[in-house]
Amino acid sequence: MPMRRIRLTVEYDGTNYAGWQRQKNALAVQQVLEETLERLTGAPVTLHGASRTDAGVHALGQSAHFDTESRIPGEKFSYALNALLPHDIRVTTSEDAAPDFHARFSTCGKRYRYLFWDAPHAGALNRNTHSHSIYPLDVARMQAEADALIGTHDFAAFAASGSVVKDTVRTIWRADVARNGHEVVLIVEGSGFLYNMVRIIAGTLRDVGSGKLAPGALKKAIETGNRLDLGVTAPAHGLTLMKVFYSTEDI
Repeated sequence: MPMRRIRLTVEYDGTNYAGWQRQKNALAVQQVLEETLERLTGAPVTLHGASRTDAGVHALGQSAHFDTESRIPGEKFSYALNALLPHDIRVTTSEDAAPDFHARFSTCGKRYRYLFWDAPHAGALNRNTHSHSIYPLDVARMQAEADALIGTHDFAAFAASGSVVKDTVRTIWRADVARNGHEVVLIVEGSGFLYNMVRIIAGTLRDVGSGKLAPGALKKAIETGNRLDLGVTAPAHGLTLMKVFYSTEDI
């Protein structure tokens, strides 16, 4: 059987995992999927993901691919994998992909969502998906702040310490903030994101929305490149990778 390339769309609750990427001393989503694929195909499998989500971060639309000589039809991998995977990881689609498709390097953009819960008390049922803010958040103020992100900018100030990426220029085409009861939703779409960039944006917007930080922080940080002009990094559990774009028609 010739080698084939299979593309997966993966949904997972990141609460119990040390992120997407396989690690030596902790359990990662990639490791669980690779070990399950090996059980299924009878051969070692290397899985390539579109985004290396951090510990505690969730995904509804993580994209990944692997090569295999298995005869299992592409669309059937999702069913076979879900019969073996733990309940907090699910493969929502599987399909044969072109030989030159690459889950990480073929991307043209990503969509992330960050969820806040602004109420006097944290929720019990959403404790793993929403970041709690004891202070009311001014959504209009947050949206006005987020507008500064739109366009192509050098986001050097938005990279967490330890980031080794040389090119920090990214294009953001969507940054929307909306309220649904006590839930405040941030949606950000762009060509790519630096390490912890969305969480730094979310934390800054929360600080502006609560009045802790003066408006104009995002614009100032873009201009100065100084991380100290921004707010704190928001907790990982409020973040979800929603979608990976491979065609500008999908954006």
